[in-house]
Amino acid sequence: MSGIIISPSILFFYFANLEKEIRLVENAGADWLHVDVMDGHFVPNITIGVPVVKSIKKIASIPLDVHLMIENPEKYIKPFADAGADILTFHFEAVDDVIKVIKLIKSFGVKAGMSIKPKTNPEEILEYLEYLDLILVMTVEPGFGGQSFMPDCADKLTLIKKYAADSLIIQVDGGINAETARICTGLGANSLVAGNYIYNSNDVGKAIQSLRG
Repeated sequence: MSGIIISPSILFFYFANLEKEIRLVENAGADWLHVDVMDGHFVPNITIGVPVVKSIKKIASIPLDVHLMIENPEKYIKPFADAGADILTFHFEAVDDVIKVIKLIKSFGVKAGMSIKPKTNPEEILEYLEYLDLILVMTVEPGFGGQSFMPDCADKLTLIKKYAADSLIIQVDGGINAETARICTGLGANSLVAGNYIYNSNDVGKAIQSLRG
């Protein structure tokens, strides 16, 4: 595996043939599968829930990177962990007690991630970095795929990298393509989520490889 973890978003999958879509990105060199869970409350869109994650787990041979864009994520940690999530990422803005949620995720043997929205100041989350396995910086407003990359959000990576342990996975999601990938990895990101760029390419393998640099 490259030093850059590539996690294609299943938001762009053709769900009528889920197994074929999973095999496509696995064979093309994807490291993880990024599973966007949206509830229509925390974000304006609704996507998938526990049953779909459970089905994906039966098919996939790579880790499931589950991004909970939902209110009250602590209520759903156990169901998603039981369904097979390998990483569970909740939103800083959706919880009152960050440490409690991190501990709950880890109690199920799952890696704990936390995400921040574009308007969130990264200084607010520095104190939590040492407890996390992954920090996800959104470079678009969460809720819909295909949005344009927000460069000012990527600037947060510099501060996060400064305070992060070497073991922390610093992930970026939103408007990622070959060009914006270089910006993010140059600022310290070591994991990239991409959907539109990968699935609209003529060669999924080449698209994934281009994100690695």
